[in-house]
Amino acid sequence: MSSSTGTPKFSRSRSRLGKYELGKTLGEGSFAKVKYAKNVQTGDSVAIKIIDRDRVLRNNIMEQIKREISTMKLIKHPNVIRIFEVMASKTKIYIVLEYVHGGELFDEIARHGRLKEDEARRYFQQLINAVDYCHSRGVYHRDLKPENLLLDSFGTLKVSDFGLSALSKQVRDDGLLHTACGTPNYVAPEVLTDKGYDGTSADVWSCGVILFVLVAGYLPFDEPNLNSLYRKILKAHFSLPPWLSSSSKKLIKRILDPNPLTRITIPEILEDDWFKKDYKPPNFEQDDDVNLDDIDAIFNGSDDHLITESKEKPASVNAFELISRSKSFNLENLFEKQAGLIKRETQFTSRCPANEIISKIEETAKPLGFNVQKKNYKMKLQGDRTGRKGHLAVATEVFEVAPSLHLVELRKTGGDTLEFHKFYKNFSSGLKDIVWTSEQSSEEKRS
Repeated sequence: MSSSTGTPKFSRSRSRLGKYELGKTLGEGSFAKVKYAKNVQTGDSVAIKIIDRDRVLRNNIMEQIKREISTMKLIKHPNVIRIFEVMASKTKIYIVLEYVHGGELFDEIARHGRLKEDEARRYFQQLINAVDYCHSRGVYHRDLKPENLLLDSFGTLKVSDFGLSALSKQVRDDGLLHTACGTPNYVAPEVLTDKGYDGTSADVWSCGVILFVLVAGYLPFDEPNLNSLYRKILKAHFSLPPWLSSSSKKLIKRILDPNPLTRITIPEILEDDWFKKDYKPPNFEQDDDVNLDDIDAIFNGSDDHLITESKEKPASVNAFELISRSKSFNLENLFEKQAGLIKRETQFTSRCPANEIISKIEETAKPLGFNVQKKNYKMKLQGDRTGRKGHLAVATEVFEVAPSLHLVELRKTGGDTLEFHKFYKNFSSGLKDIVWTSEQSSEEKRS
């Protein structure tokens, strides 16, 4: 929900982008990252997706992105994240999105385990509503998973990254997609082959995997070895838990059909008895008065509409924000577990200069097998080994609390969370010289 309420407690950055004040990074991918921002004129909260122009040009997909952004701006559905406007600088494309502050559906499952069928059905109904509407507009997601399903403060499901997560999509003359993409556990069997696939049917399969996870609490296809995982997916080899109702089992089997030609379609899902229980069709009005001038302006090659983002030193943290995270100052709490879950980000404070902190992080990360990319006071650590969920990637950023005190944030942006935990155990031991702990603070006060 786009509003000024429910904003992140740690909106540290004071960088400006036109009328928007940028805050913390909410997520990061291969082509883009998403930052929290506030419209300083209205006070409304938004999320801004920042796409690297050079990477888009290198992949020859600029026209693809323009087409998809234009299509998504026309989509106004209660279960799809809205696009408000598009801006650009010489190096970046900025997409201003609806900000949803209820968290990911993934977190809901991780906290509570499997959901009751009635609750799972409610989320699944909203998911199908969103997917069906976007398919009617020619937009296919290709990376549907609980992490891309957000919840607002009212528990309304919102699909994110629709049509933007699959930036390398290319439709050939046969009318099929041929680029294998998406998260392996959720990807349809036909995507794994080189014969082309229909985006509609592939998205339906992913919806079926999500439904399975909602009612079972675990993945239908989950193997540490990718080849074993692919074999299971190609044969649709999975076991349904005994506690499911017969009607839900029947629907899941019809969705997770390895043959896309016989797989159940969305119109058929809408008529399914299990699905139809307590079903409420989406209630919204399509606004035909949509202005696409901003999209045309940033893609026409003119410099007249370019904006700049200014940030010359580490972002500042005020006292109230500092207090809100004070529990993480102790080195012992740098990696916490909450309700049995391992956190995917952590912070520590340091009395060292920002440049020294950056150098120490680089010096510690390289022997652990990580490539380091630096820009201003941000770093990207990319592991050179392929883990259970690809290469482990960690983003770090240094924030200024005071001239002699800095806050350092580390955030997993790729790979497996448990592998992040193991990495951090070794990584943190190499940072002890620069970390300021609460014990050091107490000793300074006594002296």
